[in-house]
Amino acid sequence: MIIQTQSYPRAALLGNPSDGYYGKTIGFPFRNFLANVTLYETPELEILPADYDSNVFDSIGELAEDVDFFGYYGGIRLLKAAIKRFHDYAVGRNLELHEKNFTIRYSSGIPYRLGLAGSSAIITACIKALMQFYQVDIPKHEMAGVVLSVEVDELKIPAGLQDRVIQAYEAPVYMDFNKDLIETRGYGDYQVLDKDHFSNIYIAYQTDLSEGSEVVHNDFRERYHFGVREVMDAVRQWGEITTRGLAALKACRTEELNALINQNFDLRDSIMNIGKKNRMMVELARSTGASAKFTGSGGAIIGLYENEKAYQRLKDLLGENNIATIKPEII
Repeated sequence: MIIQTQSYPRAALLGNPSDGYYGKTIGFPFRNFLANVTLYETPELEILPADYDSNVFDSIGELAEDVDFFGYYGGIRLLKAAIKRFHDYAVGRNLELHEKNFTIRYSSGIPYRLGLAGSSAIITACIKALMQFYQVDIPKHEMAGVVLSVEVDELKIPAGLQDRVIQAYEAPVYMDFNKDLIETRGYGDYQVLDKDHFSNIYIAYQTDLSEGSEVVHNDFRERYHFGVREVMDAVRQWGEITTRGLAALKACRTEELNALINQNFDLRDSIMNIGKKNRMMVELARSTGASAKFTGSGGAIIGLYENEKAYQRLKDLLGENNIATIKPEII
């Protein structure tokens, strides 16, 4: 038996980066890219390497470039940590796992380290494959927590629940990460949204901006834990933006939604250091009349365009600056 599972990138429309700080967000998965995991029974348990895991290079310069872009460990660590965490979940709930072994491999076409949740997509696809192999059912809200624990607890990568919730539910979701709910039951208040509420949305990205959220969020996270007032105020304001955005989204109040998207980024800009190229993407998009903010930690932006003529103008201008623009196929 060959098991094949997929998971998709996500884009945050509003509220990020407050998801890691008991905030509120709205986001969705989209099928323009995907991560695949293949699993089949074998005598021994084996994890096969993929493109990100290569140890053969044409030159020392290529090795250095690979490390800068993919880090030292590629995707093997994601699968290994996911398998370990799945085992811990089963043990913690007294679930018996059969003793058959398997070989597992992954592939991913999700642009890497651009704030599109490519790593958590690989982990989510892995957990889904393990659930099928061992015939274990994990509720969606718990699956999101398991995937988060892979990165936070096993790999020590700072992260929030947002990406994992969207990828577990495979639908647009409004998420309220209320502190009392998170600390008492381990998950927030999640409301699945109709994808028809989302229209005239673009996503744009530039592949030489890859930093990774663990780099971008470090200073902000420290200031949050020290209770810096401007940081706490920002998290509260992102929550308010998301609440207002949910109402505007459902009522098709496009002008208000555009303003909230821009406000989301402007607030971030006021308390975080935004890189020159990241800022350029936002400014270029806004110069065409579109709204713009980060989809995640940086490297990709999201916003609304007015009509097809405006979209083409946006795509042409960004393309002249080596920035790819797509219309997300929302799941």
